Amino acid sequence: MGNTDFAYPSTMNVEGAHQVAIPPSKPFIKSFMSNLKETFFPDDPLRQFKNKPASKKFILGLQYFLPILEWGPKYTLQFFKADLISGITIASLAIPQGISYAKLANLPPILGLYSSFIPPLVYAMMGSSRDLAVGTVAVASLLTASMLGKEVSAIENPKLYLHLAFTATFFAGVLQAAFGLLRLGFIVDFLSHSTIVGFMAGAATVVILQQLKGILGLEHFTRGTDLVSVMRSVFSQTHEWRWESAVLGCGFLFFLMLTKHFSKRRPKFFWVSAMAPLTSVILGSLLVYFAHAENHGVQVIGELKKGLNPITVTDLAFDSPYLMTAIKTGMITAIIALAEGIAVGRSFAMYKNYHIDGNKEMIAFGMMNIAGSLTSCYLTTGPFSRSAVNFNSGCKTAVSNIVMALAVMITLLFLTPLFHYTPLVVLSAIIIAAMVGLIDYDKAIHLFKVDKFDFVVCMSAYIGVVFFSVETGLILAVSIQLYTIIDRLLTKNFNIR
Repeated sequence: MGNTDFAYPSTMNVEGAHQVAIPPSKPFIKSFMSNLKETFFPDDPLRQFKNKPASKKFILGLQYFLPILEWGPKYTLQFFKADLISGITIASLAIPQGISYAKLANLPPILGLYSSFIPPLVYAMMGSSRDLAVGTVAVASLLTASMLGKEVSAIENPKLYLHLAFTATFFAGVLQAAFGLLRLGFIVDFLSHSTIVGFMAGAATVVILQQLKGILGLEHFTRGTDLVSVMRSVFSQTHEWRWESAVLGCGFLFFLMLTKHFSKRRPKFFWVSAMAPLTSVILGSLLVYFAHAENHGVQVIGELKKGLNPITVTDLAFDSPYLMTAIKTGMITAIIALAEGIAVGRSFAMYKNYHIDGNKEMIAFGMMNIAGSLTSCYLTTGPFSRSAVNFNSGCKTAVSNIVMALAVMITLLFLTPLFHYTPLVVLSAIIIAAMVGLIDYDKAIHLFKVDKFDFVVCMSAYIGVVFFSVETGLILAVSIQLYTIIDRLLTKNFNIR
């Protein structure tokens, strides 16, 4: 066979070659348990507790569930200076965004501020990400409005709607915490990249369309989220359009997009786009106040109640006939919030070269939403826009969330009357500016070039959300993804076509 420096392994009895023995097959139960352990406990979280005295185990257990006890003693004044700047910066974004997203969820605007106070404090103690900035998000707000709104009108029965929103948040938190405790993070990973790209783009499109109500100054609008319903509602009320509102909205939208473009071109000036929403709220309020625009069809927020979060333990609607609707809403929003929050946290952790524990994150998200549901908050997670500002402003630890929460607390105690004249059209402009970035057509084009089937999944999610409903788009994309996985497994293991 010629001169060679090595020989391939062979089962033949050739001189100089060793026969490789086939490992004995494991009993089914042992093999099953081994695979189960590899899936749920690949990192064996109990390893650190072995051969440790009871007092040490207790401390390690506390540090596992409250990571702040691990890194807190090493915290320095230098870290605090950086976190203080980051916290104040993200608070300037969190306040207008919180009010905007609460309106998007058909909830009282003050809930957006409540949701930026308690949940960030819980996450700062329990979360493992240094960069995640906690708050409400547009997609979860839209899901809350569309799913609960099908059963209960937020206008006709606001109290019941509000209680169902708290109940949905409670069940979302329970599911998220259960995922973390049972180490079921792989379920979230089942939402593929292509599904997330299409779903987020579709949800962003729907959210933008919904803001036509605010931009045009319409008082009555469809409950539907699909393209046809929204367009029919807009063009059947042309006589109700307010040019004052449209001019104001387009002007502020141009300002927000301009600042975003400037900050993207010059990353050192990230604070320009971060401060733009609050600047828009202040300028819009002053304009309405001095020009008496409220008397010319420009709708305003109105009175916001002063004071910290009221306790809502007794408001959870466990005995409501709409309990199943609340549970379903909680389950879907929980998974979407987990997928977004963990993806954002991992992205920034890669930049700074540190590790975040997905299961700890799920427990932290779950506990902050359970605590939130009991204190007048609705669903929160780690939104990309706020976390990006937190990252760019140089945060060092989760203390930036505490600083943001304290800034929101001061706002709740003393500054809420200042938002009385804030025009709703400015809130619509803030939402549109935030949503445009979620329509990532470059990723869709990349999917088309790389994998046609993933592109089909992406477009299925987008079309389902835009032309039918948010839930339909998600279910459609996940169903196609499930079919793909099953098909590939059958093809690989059984040669079935």
